[in-house]
Amino acid sequence: MKIRLNNRPEQFDRDEMTVTEMLDIKRFSYKMRIVRINGKLIKRDDYDKAVIRNGDDVQMWYLMSGG
Repeated sequence: MKIRLNNRPEQFDRDEMTVTEMLDIKRFSYKMRIVRINGKLIKRDDYDKAVIRNGDDVQMWYLMSGG
């Protein structure tokens, strides 16, 4: 499967995966994040159900605070 992840091409040896699986594979562990698939915001409660497929545009951004 070929996708765009954060504006970069990525390739995986599977046909599809959930957001949770993608977070595990990429080792994205920050708690405060925004995930969009093809521009659609994915709620945290839906990470196990939201499926990423070939050709999708995925954005995974972390929210950081500081002072």
